[in-house]
Amino acid sequence: MAYKIIASQCTVCGACEFECPNGAISLKNDIYVIDPKKCTQCEGQSETPRCADVCPVPDTCVQA
Repeated sequence: MAYKIIASQCTVCGACEFECPNGAISLKNDIYVIDPKKCTQCEGQSETPRCADVCPVPDTCVQA
């Protein structure tokens, strides 16, 4: 199951976009979104999803 970004909590800092190894995160309409077709929850690359690890706002990058 992919991750998603809670838009109302996102500060648009961009940290998650640069950490995503799959290029699943992009800026759309002034908010970051995660493409569920590209999101692998960083399996095989990290023990935990990188977007959730680097996000400065707790519980903004969450499992969909």
